[in-house]
Amino acid sequence: METIRFIISQIWELLFSLRQTISFSDVVDILIITFLIYRILSFMRKTSASSVMKGIILVLLVVLVAYFFNMIVLLYLMRQVLGLGIVVLIVLFQPEIRKMFEQMGSSRLNIVFRKRSRYENVEAVIQSVVAACEAMAETKTGALIVFEREVGLNDYAVTGTRIDAFASAELIANIFFHNSPLHDGALIIRNGRLLAAACMLPLSNNVNVTRNLGMRHRAGIGISERSDAVVVIVSEQSGTISVAVDGMIKRHLDKDTFEMLLRSDLMVGGKKKDDRIKAGKSNNKKENL
Repeated sequence: METIRFIISQIWELLFSLRQTISFSDVVDILIITFLIYRILSFMRKTSASSVMKGIILVLLVVLVAYFFNMIVLLYLMRQVLGLGIVVLIVLFQPEIRKMFEQMGSSRLNIVFRKRSRYENVEAVIQSVVAACEAMAETKTGALIVFEREVGLNDYAVTGTRIDAFASAELIANIFFHNSPLHDGALIIRNGRLLAAACMLPLSNNVNVTRNLGMRHRAGIGISERSDAVVVIVSEQSGTISVAVDGMIKRHLDKDTFEMLLRSDLMVGGKKKDDRIKAGKSNNKKENL
C-alpha cells in the first residue's frame, strides 16, 4: 500500500512540475502536431504511398544498423542519399501531396451554409442514374458518371461539352448511346444537375489495378484517387455496374446495392435510410486497390 501511495505521489509531483513548465500554447501545439501526423498517416494508408513509406522505413533501419555497427562506407553512402531526401520525397509523393492540398482547400465549411441547395436534388439524380445504369447494363452500353463532392472538378469539366441540364434517366442514357457524339468520356454531375459530358479524366497510375479492367475503369479509379468524387462505371464488355471511391472499386453490383452505395456516399443520413437494404450479396465483389 505504501508503494502505491509513493508511486501516486511521484506521478502527482511530475504532473505538477509539468503544469508549471508547460503552457497552454504548448498543449495546443502538441495537439495540432499530433492531429497533422495522424491525418498524414491516414491519408498515406489509403494510397499507394504506403508501400513507399515502408521502403523509407526500411532505409532508416539500415542506417541505424550501419550506425550501430560503425559501417563507415555504408554510412557515407546513406548520408549522401539522405542529403537529397526532401527532394526525393517531393518527387515520389507529388500526386499524393497535390491531392492532400486539394482536399485541404476544398472549403468544407461551406457545407453548413449550402447543405440544402447541395442535397435537395440528390434524391432525384440518384434515381435517374440508377435507372439509366440499369438500362445501359442490359444493353451493354459503356458509361462513366462522376458525382462531384467537395473537391471541384472544373479542370476536367472544361475538357468536355457543357450541358447544365436537369438529370433524367432518358437524357443520361442518350448521352452514352453508341452513336451519340458525347458517349466517349465522362459525365460530371454537380449539385444534382448534369454539368458536362465527354470529359477527359486522368488514368490511374496504380500498378495493382487488375489487367482485365479497361480504360473506362482506369479513368474512373484515377479521378477517385485525385478527388473525393463518387464514380459510376458501366462495363461495355460485360454490362456490370461498378462504383469507385477513394481509389477503391466495387464491382458486379446489383440494383439495390448500387443504389445503397450512392445514397450512403452522396446523401446526408443516407446510411441510416438504407440500413434496410441488404448489402454484400453473393454476386458482389470488392477489390481493394
